[in-house]
Amino acid sequence: MIELCQNDILSWVLFLPLAFAALLAVLPGSAKTLLCWTAFAASVVVFAVSLSLWCGFIPGEAGMQFTIHKPWIEQWGVSYHLGIDGISLLLILLTTFLTPVVILSTWSGVKKNIKGFLILLLVLETGMLGAFMALDLVLFYFFWEVMLIPMYLLIGVWGHERRIYAAIKFVLYTMVGSLLMLVAFLYLFWIGKESLGYFTTDLLQLYRVAVPYHAQFWLFASFALAFAIKVPMFPFHTWLPDAHVEAPAAGSVILAGILLKMGTYGFIRFAMPLFPAASQAFTPVILTLAVIGIIYGALVAMVQPDLKKLVAYSSVSHLGFVMLGLYTLTSTGVTGGVYQMLNHGISTGALFLICGILYERRHTRLIDQFGGLSSRMPLLAVFFLLATLSSIGLPGLNGFVGEFLILIGTYGSAHPGYVFFAATGVILSAVYMLWMFRRVMFGPLDNPQNRKIADLSFREVMVLLPVTVMMFWMGLFPGMFLSRITPSVEKFIDQYNRKLELVQSVETVKSPLEHRVVFGPRGGSER
Repeated sequence: MIELCQNDILSWVLFLPLAFAALLAVLPGSAKTLLCWTAFAASVVVFAVSLSLWCGFIPGEAGMQFTIHKPWIEQWGVSYHLGIDGISLLLILLTTFLTPVVILSTWSGVKKNIKGFLILLLVLETGMLGAFMALDLVLFYFFWEVMLIPMYLLIGVWGHERRIYAAIKFVLYTMVGSLLMLVAFLYLFWIGKESLGYFTTDLLQLYRVAVPYHAQFWLFASFALAFAIKVPMFPFHTWLPDAHVEAPAAGSVILAGILLKMGTYGFIRFAMPLFPAASQAFTPVILTLAVIGIIYGALVAMVQPDLKKLVAYSSVSHLGFVMLGLYTLTSTGVTGGVYQMLNHGISTGALFLICGILYERRHTRLIDQFGGLSSRMPLLAVFFLLATLSSIGLPGLNGFVGEFLILIGTYGSAHPGYVFFAATGVILSAVYMLWMFRRVMFGPLDNPQNRKIADLSFREVMVLLPVTVMMFWMGLFPGMFLSRITPSVEKFIDQYNRKLELVQSVETVKSPLEHRVVFGPRGGSER
């Protein structure tokens, strides 16, 4: 029995939140305390089980580990195929780590139908975990869509005044990208049949298919648009500020901390390794959009009167750094990009938690309605300052490591000139984040309502303490995380370059369906 659990550990981690959601569904809706404690305990159990992945993971192994591969729809080559490498491992742990923090933060923030809210959070956790684990295109697309429904409801039902508008906008943007990605999936499915001789949706087998360049262009464009919307990259970012502002605090934390990483993860797991020639052709465009996003996000954040919207635009800037790191295609830059995904989840998640705490007390997000709060809320001031410094990349905190690796990797890449623009974004982020902190926490305590404000409760301290500890841990001891990321990143780059060389060596044919080149069983190619 123990051996069975170890062999299927990914399935346990994946479906435990769903099982606990079913448990919550049978509990009485009026028992708020019981519901909150049950959901929190359930999320802690899922996190504890997920830690076995960290303990059992072999750091020097670059391939997929803990794999589960079982036939599902055999005639179409669809399988229940799960696996993780060093990249997905840490994103899974980020998901299971933030979920109990988010659930603990909702106890006083959610005023209606807490039962439905908690059930949706657990269902959403299963969707996010499944997307990070899936090694089959159909399975990935299934979990990609599963994430959409709970997030739509969290915004549309428990959001603020313009919640319906924000929820519909979120769904429309995401669905456009999803449908394009589905069309690309189907086309790749048929190309794989012609190349391999059998139908399959297995990602690792489709990596072997050398898609001709003219087909790669359109397939990559479809995948990249879906993932760029999710990141979100400039100019596909316009849904994000509305979604963040109107979502409840817990929804904003999940959205910024985890859901946005689906876009960057999609590039590194799907778009880039499946279509390397097209990815290389689009590299100048993506790098340009990344640095525009870095600077644009920072400049727009500087003029925001709304605290939540300022943090939302900072996400546009920070995710631009991630995309810059991924497209350096250097080991240092890509590793920094992956690390920055984790850093953004921690630091921006903490900032949205603080926004939620302030909104609960003052029922406003306008920065000019605050001021001088450090004298009334010294504990919050400490946590707020640390989250701010983490976000701007202060040495010793987590944000510094990712940004430093990205800048070094960019300078050593084939496009070193972009490092200047990225460095400008670092300076601008310090400007708007420190300016925001000063306006909220310092200055005269003029507003009478601010004089009655209470400092953090014990529960709120317990909400902010874990993410603050992680800021220091990841900033002071990055080696334990990088040792798991780097081998997988190096394998990704090697695989990308080998497949790129193969595609470039193949004579262009008139139709993609005439193309039959795959990686041979002995490392060569065969027709």
